[in-house]
Amino acid sequence: MSENLEVVEVDDASEETKEAKAPKSIAKLEEEGDIAADYLEGLLDIADLDGDIDIDVENGRASLAIVGGKLSHLVGDDGQVLDAIQELTRLAVQTSTGDRSRLMLDIDGFRAGRRKELTALAEKMAEEAKTTGNSIKLEPMNAFERKIIHDTIQTLGLTSESDGEDPHRYVVIYPA
Repeated sequence: MSENLEVVEVDDASEETKEAKAPKSIAKLEEEGDIAADYLEGLLDIADLDGDIDIDVENGRASLAIVGGKLSHLVGDDGQVLDAIQELTRLAVQTSTGDRSRLMLDIDGFRAGRRKELTALAEKMAEEAKTTGNSIKLEPMNAFERKIIHDTIQTLGLTSESDGEDPHRYVVIYPA
């Protein structure tokens, strides 16, 4: 059975794709931060909560922190409420700019504290992997937490990878 087939070359790297993969400029990230801050101020006003919003740019993404006031209930158990507010804020920025946002949100110092804990854990587990020569499997973590582990392990000269399916995705640390 012979059919006439036409081969068409497709350039997967269209201009839109290239723009989406290119790092955002500082000005774009600052704009995302401003939009996100306006959105978060609106949420705080609706909930009648006090808090100051700090805006920064870190590691190629907008970074916001809500500080002051009584905000621990906005973090929730293991940061679940914080994750939800972060996702809503990202959607608000995307709606305004048309671009997907990777902004990070911290409330009441939760993520900063968690970063310190996870860095210490990664250092301890890296030492164990070096000493025993065995790979170390950590408990399931969210993407933010896994990234901190991977970054720390890399700076220590070891390798790690994520395995499993969300929400049970975990990090495995390999000896050198």
